[in-house]
Amino acid sequence: MILKSSMLKYTFIIGFSVLSINTFAQVDTTKTPDSNTQQATTIEEVEVIRDYRPILADAVKIRRSPSLSDTRTFQPSLNYNIVDKRLNFPSGMGQLTIQELQSGRPDIMTNNYAKLGIGNFNTILGEVYVNTGTADIYQAGFYAKHLGQKGDLEGQKFSEQNIGVFGKRIMDAFTLKGEVGYNRFGTAFYGYIPETYAEAVTPENQTFSDFYLSGELLKNYDPQDDDVSYSLKADAYLFSDAFNAKENSFAISGYLNKTIQAFNLGANVSADLTTVKATDYSQQNNIVRLNPYIRFQGDNYKLTLGANFVAESNDTSRTNLFPFADFELDVVPQFASIFGGVKGDVTKTSLRTLAQDNPFLNENININNMVDRLHIFAGVKGNLGATFGYKAKFFYRKIEDMPLFVNNTSDPTRFDVIYDQGIDEATSISGFEGEINVRVSQTVNIGGKINLSEYKLSTEEEAWFMPAVRISSDARINISQKVFLTGEVFFNGETSARYLDPLIDYAGEIPYSVRKMPAFVNINAGAEYRITNQFGIFVQANNLLNDTYQEYLYYPRLGFNVIGGLNYSF
Repeated sequence: MILKSSMLKYTFIIGFSVLSINTFAQVDTTKTPDSNTQQATTIEEVEVIRDYRPILADAVKIRRSPSLSDTRTFQPSLNYNIVDKRLNFPSGMGQLTIQELQSGRPDIMTNNYAKLGIGNFNTILGEVYVNTGTADIYQAGFYAKHLGQKGDLEGQKFSEQNIGVFGKRIMDAFTLKGEVGYNRFGTAFYGYIPETYAEAVTPENQTFSDFYLSGELLKNYDPQDDDVSYSLKADAYLFSDAFNAKENSFAISGYLNKTIQAFNLGANVSADLTTVKATDYSQQNNIVRLNPYIRFQGDNYKLTLGANFVAESNDTSRTNLFPFADFELDVVPQFASIFGGVKGDVTKTSLRTLAQDNPFLNENININNMVDRLHIFAGVKGNLGATFGYKAKFFYRKIEDMPLFVNNTSDPTRFDVIYDQGIDEATSISGFEGEINVRVSQTVNIGGKINLSEYKLSTEEEAWFMPAVRISSDARINISQKVFLTGEVFFNGETSARYLDPLIDYAGEIPYSVRKMPAFVNINAGAEYRITNQFGIFVQANNLLNDTYQEYLYYPRLGFNVIGGLNYSF
């Protein structure tokens, strides 16, 4: 009780003091108080000019009429799961771990697919691809394909099979990749010669078998040791045809590069050991290559200087030393770069590559490697924004032993390989190469290439079956998430064939003539409709113009053909 009285007393004294102070602050100091009278307390007069009117600036006015509707927005019922757990806060900051993102399209991004289709010309298509997926440190897969067709001419048939297994393993310091597979291609010498086709002829079958394997070791990028890079690769194949021709090859190659401030020191080295066996001969074709270089590189430029040492060992051994230099300069960074260079090299000629270009080869093909004595090129490349990329290049080449296909004199349906020597009078090829890629929208992509070449030969009259103009274009359109369209256009310019009248029995020197092979256009189109995320139907139409053009003399191609079927993703 005493405590409460004391508190009330002190509170009264403090309040009275504050009131006295406030009152003292309102004393008119302009008047002198009378000593005989009590000090007067007056309040200054305040003159009000106008009433206070709150005015908002234009910037804060709301220029919308209020909505008078009495519609209540939906208010979801929220449930909270509060963890009744004591949180342990460590004293230090721990290392943040990378969180794996969930795939945005798990229903479409699949690793495996199977395809089955049929079409005219007795076409049967089967294909399967299996992959382990997007694992962090390893990947493995298997693929197999079969395509068979049969045309209207006797022996006009094609059969192709591919099968392979591949894998990749990412280690801490390097990555290992490997592949082993088998390719088979079968056809027949169905060459159509109008002057003699009345005779009953059963074309012989031709089959190419190609068993191959490859492996590669590649150094991974290391921020602590990014100034050294290297790789090592090995390739081998066993190739054969239906007439006892065999080609065995083993090649090993690698490179080493060391970065020292603004320039790189490095070298490429390779050895290709090949043996060719035919009915009438056996030949070694070995090529060893060493290419040391020094490269100066900055933010907007790159200059490489070096040499290319190539040693050949076959019927006759020869050694070549070529200069090697190229540059690249950003004229407008990220939009335009100019490039150019000069180099020389030896290109291996093999039964394998010849058969891929022309499967109607004769027996006992002679093998000579092609030599680029001088190869000069210059051009520009870049992009105009994110939707248009381009590249244009001019080139000039001086060549020795350029391989050419010609019809055999005894059997025009088979092709021999001859070589334009280009020693006394240099064989040269000059031309232009261009490439563009346009993304019209998020769903439309268009690409195109053009090759223009001019040939000047030393021993042959024409560059047999080699066109001066080649133009190709492709497009892909995603109409929706279920419908996809593709298209391809290929133009091959006029070519020349070394012609010999098959009805004349020539004696002594054979008087060859030139037969012009017309230019042709090949147009292909395809469509796919995805029924579900796993199942879809497709159709592929080839040679829409139904032009049985001839890429090689006496060998017309299939006309309009279409393949349709089902595909399954899993």
